[in-house]
Amino acid sequence: MTKVRVTSSTPGTENLPYDTAVFAKKHGMSQKAAEVLLFANGPSRTACDAAARSFLEAVARRSKSSNER
Repeated sequence: MTKVRVTSSTPGTENLPYDTAVFAKKHGMSQKAAEVLLFANGPSRTACDAAARSFLEAVARRSKSSNER
């Protein structure tokens, strides 16, 4: 049996859900944040990746604004 590595660039994997740990590591976030984003955005890897980028940008902006106070 041959093992196939499934990545977001592999054709036909768009609607296969991410593993929470893989998603968290890919985006450098906590397991809990990854669970919430994956639950909220369904199985679409494109939607989950976009949500992760938006989430991380919002966290960075919030951190920056609280450091300026």
